[in-house]
Amino acid sequence: MIFYLAALQQISPNLAEAAALEGASRFYFFRRVQFPLLLPTTLFVLVNAVINAFRTVDHIIMMTRGGPDNATALLLFRVYELGFAFWDTGLAAALTVILLIGLGLTALAQYLFLERRVHYR
Repeated sequence: MIFYLAALQQISPNLAEAAALEGASRFYFFRRVQFPLLLPTTLFVLVNAVINAFRTVDHIIMMTRGGPDNATALLLFRVYELGFAFWDTGLAAALTVILLIGLGLTALAQYLFLERRVHYR
């Protein structure tokens, strides 16, 4: 929310005044002016949220150790388990590369999808 607050504070109040003079509704102003200006911030927040979702391995280790019947075992927890509990470092390294490729492709997809909507002039 701090990122969105900072991005909203950077939007010029002249844009709101111009939209009000033209008779634009608040929803139209948000959809056509504010939201496109917030897309770079949204991209940043989304990429960080996806990356942070995979970094919760420490919480799982401390709280449930994978939970009953591996209910809370995530991919990163499986990599940790393979590398440090079962000493299968080759498979752990391969899974880490697959995880990095997946995160990179997800970030690239989000970047391409959101950046094509932003038109810099």
